Amino acid sequence: MISITNLSYYLGSRALYENASLHIKPGQKIGLIGLNGTGKSTLLRIINGEYQADGGTISKAGDVTIGFLNQDLLSYQTDDSILSVAMQAFERQNQLQKQIDDLLHEMETNYRDELVDKLGKVQEEFDALDGYSVQAKAEEILEGLGFSTDDLQKPLRTFSGGWRMRVILAKLLLQKPSLLMLDEPTNHLDLPSIQWVEKYIQTYEGAVIVVSHDREFLDNVIDVTVEVSGAKLHYYAGNYSFYLEEKALRNEIQKGAYENQQAKIRQTERFIERFKAKATKAKQAQSRVKQLARMELVDAVIDETARVNFKFQFSTQPGRHILHLEDITKHYGPKRILTHADIRLERGDKVALIGANGRGKSTLLRIISGSEPLSDGRRQLGHNVSFSFYAQHQLESLNVEDTLLEELKHANPTKTEGELRGVLGCFLFSNEEVFKKIKVLSGGEKSRVALAKVLLSQANFLLLDEPTNHLDMQSVNILIQALEQYEGTYVVVSHDRYFVSQIANKIWYIEDEQIKEYPGTYDEYEWWMEEKKQGTGGKGQGAQEPKAVVAPAPRTSLPASDDERKEWQRTLKKLNQQAEESEAKIGQLEDRKKRLENELADPATYGDDKLMQAKNDEYRRVVAQISQLQDEWETAMLEAEVWEKKLA
Repeated sequence: MISITNLSYYLGSRALYENASLHIKPGQKIGLIGLNGTGKSTLLRIINGEYQADGGTISKAGDVTIGFLNQDLLSYQTDDSILSVAMQAFERQNQLQKQIDDLLHEMETNYRDELVDKLGKVQEEFDALDGYSVQAKAEEILEGLGFSTDDLQKPLRTFSGGWRMRVILAKLLLQKPSLLMLDEPTNHLDLPSIQWVEKYIQTYEGAVIVVSHDREFLDNVIDVTVEVSGAKLHYYAGNYSFYLEEKALRNEIQKGAYENQQAKIRQTERFIERFKAKATKAKQAQSRVKQLARMELVDAVIDETARVNFKFQFSTQPGRHILHLEDITKHYGPKRILTHADIRLERGDKVALIGANGRGKSTLLRIISGSEPLSDGRRQLGHNVSFSFYAQHQLESLNVEDTLLEELKHANPTKTEGELRGVLGCFLFSNEEVFKKIKVLSGGEKSRVALAKVLLSQANFLLLDEPTNHLDMQSVNILIQALEQYEGTYVVVSHDRYFVSQIANKIWYIEDEQIKEYPGTYDEYEWWMEEKKQGTGGKGQGAQEPKAVVAPAPRTSLPASDDERKEWQRTLKKLNQQAEESEAKIGQLEDRKKRLENELADPATYGDDKLMQAKNDEYRRVVAQISQLQDEWETAMLEAEVWEKKLA
């Protein structure tokens, strides 16, 4: 369908591509991956004809049509309704519809046989092009991408850039080009819309090239991975998980070849050095020199899996209770986000706040931070809680004239230059890059600087709103490692399922104007939701129900008797002891759960059916015990708070 042969493209003296080749076949689903700055978006623009290559050829079949979704389309505006914009995909059908309308209008006052014949022919072509169902198709795709039925007649201009991007995506999907190119489509989609697009692409008849840093999205939609690295296009015949395994194998082979070649080079150089001055050996030595010159060198394997060793320091240790949102209500005019909602955060909670756009996730983060006023209710931070808030709009607060080192120094003046360089190194800024000014950085680089500032802030409570947007996979991996080493508490809003599955031990979502909590990982939450959809209610083995968050009992008058008061104190002490014992047991079981997960991943285990069954059974028992202990811990904590209020 499209053949790229010996492509070369230069930015100044730097080669983005040099003699790179790729063949795109009909129906292929290709994931284009690579570090930021390697030229993924540039390649799409070259294929689309926007950029001209410096060398090589791009051959396209005569009937190839291309649809290209890119970030530039965010700025597109019009007063036309979003349904009208999406239906621009049906150019011929729209022309025929106008002809039909004009003919019918003319026939109202001038009925002639030739008009009837013409109308019949136009309607026949319109019917052959399935014109009577195009509006229904457009509505289906727009609603699949998250628009409500009421939204369809609203002007495109009234929507934000991310929502306008969805309209353009709908238009491209309706056009059904033979090659669909999507540049970071998930950046502007919420989780339900991402899942809808996945299913659409899986059944899409044309070829697709998608640039994305969402590894689960790639795994679900692509059957070929093409990595941009070293100015070349490296082809892997499988999805992203296959690519990881295959690349590790290729690297191992390349590493062996490189080491063997280097040993041979050293041996040859020693021979040359030893015998070049001897007349009897000079000819052989000269032959070896020519041999070295002709040798095609094997490249060393570059380790792109950055490791983070980040030591977090808190200015103060918080108490057990981090946050309580009590009976809160939030609305914007008639639009209600939360109504009499209640939620708690305890020290060490790692929460992912997920769900569709428009439900109030970012609003809830702002409420937690105190920057968004409540319509009703109370926000209460715990003892010694200090928080730091990361959101995309805060990139604008970076001082553009500062260097990277200066900007991080503002976040934590106690750190030495060496320590700050170490932090910047963790976030892929090395050597002289630390003296770059903020104003010359890309969006993704600014995001990494802002995240580094948040992690340097010595806060014991982090609020992170879509932190993985504009980060490449290596940067996402760095953030995951940093959060794994963070001993504080955090709430993260993200639609990146792989990221959420790695960093969260609780899931929050907003439903029916309430904040609901699932007390487990994202993978467990997904399993529970799937069971619920299938009618089992998520009550299968090991399943956990979302916790009903109970407000504490109202304060009552104190008993008159000192003896009764002492009895209350003994009850409170007993409840606290129960909670501590449950917490300790949960910790032990979590350690056992991790060991079992490692054992289950060991080939020695899954190669033995009986051992595998025994380990699986034990794993399910441990998960069930953890669930039961978490329920007991939460019950004890809630009851203890009631007694604390009575004794206050």
